[in-house]
Amino acid sequence: MRVAIFSDIHSNLYALEEVLKSISKDNVDLTLCGGDLVGYGPFPNEVIQVLRDWKIPTLMGNYDDGVGFNRDDCGCAYRSQREIELGEISLEWTKAKVTDENKSFLRNLHGNTYYTWNGMRVLHVHGSPRRMNEYLYEDRPEKNLLRMLEPLNIDLLICGHTHLPYHRIVQKIHIVNTGSVGKPKDGDSRACYALLEIGNGLDVIFKRVPYDVDGTAQAIRSVGLPTEFAEDLYSASFTH
Repeated sequence: MRVAIFSDIHSNLYALEEVLKSISKDNVDLTLCGGDLVGYGPFPNEVIQVLRDWKIPTLMGNYDDGVGFNRDDCGCAYRSQREIELGEISLEWTKAKVTDENKSFLRNLHGNTYYTWNGMRVLHVHGSPRRMNEYLYEDRPEKNLLRMLEPLNIDLLICGHTHLPYHRIVQKIHIVNTGSVGKPKDGDSRACYALLEIGNGLDVIFKRVPYDVDGTAQAIRSVGLPTEFAEDLYSASFTH
């Protein structure tokens, strides 16, 4: 069985379109989206419409929750005063831009989903099994992870939210973070998604897809969003 999974598009239509073109050549049995369709980028409604048109099973990310429910906070862990200011600008702009119909779509997304693939028990979440805005970084201590994972009785946890792709095995439990389509933070500006091959075991391939970064950056500036969001696309850095 082959499953393509992507997450954290963040209103980057050009990156999403190229990822879907790539997935269409992967001969997959299933395609899944881990959420955070909106935020920071210039095309929130267009991204939502693509997911709706393709009928891709999609989870609710913390940013989808913030916009769908018109919250005052997106649940992001900003680490400086400037990041807080930028986050507020992004959230308010996105809430004003997204249509009522698309906000209803975001509100009705599921927080997590269980699957069984070839006998493998799978939980798909945006952030963590506990909270959609909890960051599961690759260097999280094993003991901490086991306290979270063992009661779930799963073989595979699929997550996103950090924008940093990785595959880690903790006491035979696989953890796969699918990275980010529209706002990578691992130093590689190309869009990222994960291709899972489930047979006797699990093989994970992280696929990187070039897209029109210049076009997205220009669109960010043209709609009046902070120039830092455009710069982030080029640097793909973890912080500003």
